[in-house]
Amino acid sequence: MARDGQERRTERSRPGGSAVALNEAYDTALLDLDGVVYFAGGAAIPYAVEALGVARDGGMRLAYVTNNALRTPDTVAAHLTDLGVPTEPGDVVTSAQAVARLVAEDVPAGSRVLVVGGEGLRVALRERGLVPVESADDEPVAVVQGYGGPDMGWGRFAEAAYAIGRGVPWYASNTDLTIPGARGIGPGNGAAVEVVRIATGGRVEPKVAGKPRPPMHRETVLRTGAERPLVVGDRLDTDIEGAFHGGVDSLLVLTGVTDAARLLTAVPEHRPTYVAADLRGLLVGQPEVVADGDGGFRCGGWRASVSGDALVLEGAGAPEALDSLDGVRALCGAAWTWAGSGACGLDAGKALARLGL
Repeated sequence: MARDGQERRTERSRPGGSAVALNEAYDTALLDLDGVVYFAGGAAIPYAVEALGVARDGGMRLAYVTNNALRTPDTVAAHLTDLGVPTEPGDVVTSAQAVARLVAEDVPAGSRVLVVGGEGLRVALRERGLVPVESADDEPVAVVQGYGGPDMGWGRFAEAAYAIGRGVPWYASNTDLTIPGARGIGPGNGAAVEVVRIATGGRVEPKVAGKPRPPMHRETVLRTGAERPLVVGDRLDTDIEGAFHGGVDSLLVLTGVTDAARLLTAVPEHRPTYVAADLRGLLVGQPEVVADGDGGFRCGGWRASVSGDALVLEGAGAPEALDSLDGVRALCGAAWTWAGSGACGLDAGKALARLGL
């Protein structure tokens, strides 16, 4: 069950355990999309649709939380519904909505806002009673920058630079440097923010709303009414760090950008509460990772420890009866404890090879 946020921040030297299924322990799953529910090309990740259906039917609320400010909640909801995950627009929370609330708290209703981004950002600003404009000469009182797709022209960045150079406050939906696509990894909104920062001499920093910043977590909780939320994601530096700063528990699924090797090197704010191979992890409990008193950590049939500059993994019992994820959890206990408040620099190659990872 969810614990005190400060306790979570100081305790995370190993993954947590849950005696009951996570969809019973938490009332709302705050799910990232790319790498969690579907691939970058839009196709559903194996087991995702079925697992989400079981969790929903069991009473868990499902909310979809994305840093991508380009698509509107209606578009995202329609995509998920087409995949077999019935979704209403109100179930979707975007960084565009989070940054629109941030701007609306700082400027009067009806204010003009220069938009450097896509339709999702314009819709979110109108929802807050603000007026999107296209030019620095339209007398905007704020500049809002969000991902506008691969075809966004340099003229949009120039308009932002002109306005910011005149002293207009600057906001960004998120600062993810990259964004996955069907053809590979492309530049994200963070890369575009860097373009504007350079053009303005690096003298001004935007107010940022998206994961892992607190405004995104606040927007999500306000819109969902979650009391015991569980953040579910595939990225340590957005999903898991956002949960850390929000003081809530998190589940990392290994279907996206984070693999086991990267997980072992995580700094404290990037260490998830739970780890699962995919979204089926929502439907089960999580085994405890137990320190054995001899410097090792046990989970299931695996024991992990540190020897010299390497992680060592030992399995007890028949190989086919050992769960590789339990091995990963045990290794996290050894690696994170050894690293303390830093990133683990131990050699994990042989240990992960035993797990086929």
